[in-house]
Amino acid sequence: MKSDSSRDAQRIGFLFNHDELHQVAHIAPIISALQRQAPTARVEIITSSDRQAEAVRQFLDPACPTPAFWSIRPNRWSRLAEALLGKMVPLNRLSSLKRSTELFRHFDALVVPETTTTFLKKNDQSNRPKLIFFPHGAGDRSIGFSSEISLFDYVLLPGEKTRDRMLAAGVIRPDNHRIVGYPKFEAFAARPPVKLFDNDKPVVLYNPHFDPFLSSWFRFGEQILDYFAKQNDYNLIFAPHVMLFQRKLLASVEHRLLRFRQRIDPRFAKLGHIHIDTGSTRSVDMTYTRAADIYLGDVSSQIYEYIQQPRPAIFLNSHNAKWQGNPNYEHWTFGPVLDDLAGLGVALAEVSPLLEHFREAQTRAFAYSFDIDAYRPPSQRAAMAITEFLNLPQPDQPDLR
Repeated sequence: MKSDSSRDAQRIGFLFNHDELHQVAHIAPIISALQRQAPTARVEIITSSDRQAEAVRQFLDPACPTPAFWSIRPNRWSRLAEALLGKMVPLNRLSSLKRSTELFRHFDALVVPETTTTFLKKNDQSNRPKLIFFPHGAGDRSIGFSSEISLFDYVLLPGEKTRDRMLAAGVIRPDNHRIVGYPKFEAFAARPPVKLFDNDKPVVLYNPHFDPFLSSWFRFGEQILDYFAKQNDYNLIFAPHVMLFQRKLLASVEHRLLRFRQRIDPRFAKLGHIHIDTGSTRSVDMTYTRAADIYLGDVSSQIYEYIQQPRPAIFLNSHNAKWQGNPNYEHWTFGPVLDDLAGLGVALAEVSPLLEHFREAQTRAFAYSFDIDAYRPPSQRAAMAITEFLNLPQPDQPDLR
């Protein structure tokens, strides 16, 4: 598949249109790599907030030309409407897309890390711009293989698992995708580990998801914080998915459920062995998945970033899932699964050192989920895939058109 643009300099936009920053590192490392791979292309950046723009700038190579930045921040009416609806409907994102349609038509392609952008295809059947998708994570939830993905022109993938499930779901074709690895690993590979506590006790990371049906927070959250508050054997990092505490009313589109999110009792933040972070940049830059000795969670794709180094993990079945043999819960084979908190203390004591069958499950799943190339980083592989898909001139291939 080739772009039908006849202009010499094609325009490729990297679009960041989300409330939070957790999607940035999944595609931002590709920007400079694409500038090097296709120097005649106009690589530009589109953001919906100053925070997004600043986060993207941290991944740019200063040796490359500074890309043009465009802002599509939502207007005050969409912000007000979304606030009145408890932020459960992404009106800001949809409004920004709708109001920026004319801007997008000037681009040959947009590279995006989320599916809301398919709004452009649903509301405008023109062939411009091409939409190139890289999923923000490599988890197992069924929503990661939704029918909206079929609207993208091209899909970049972290590994075989995502490819196989998307092919089985019929949302990609054999000729419109490429496995390129996981740019987020590359983005933070050089960052040293952070020591968060002034002791050497094991560190537990509690990392609940925000989906009100799947998340353990709504049923077990307060009890888990209380358990760790009353013991002295472990440190606890409470770092949920960044979207959990951005909204008071959370909606599960997939499971058609609304739930109010309870607050955190301030007493927990006063304890020296409990570190609470409901949405800083550390929640999205792998600081906590690298700092932990034991993972405690439910369905977050961060478990796959955690097992880059196999370690003990415990999972919480707070919604009575029939998970055995279900690919949406494949990560629950990485450690013991608890249906209630009665066995939490025993699980914590017995999960370390990591049992061999759990180590094997983690190692096997990591290799299946992430394609690692020792010679070419993911950003370079992704840039090459985009270049070939759009038929962009490369340094050693003069443009003969």
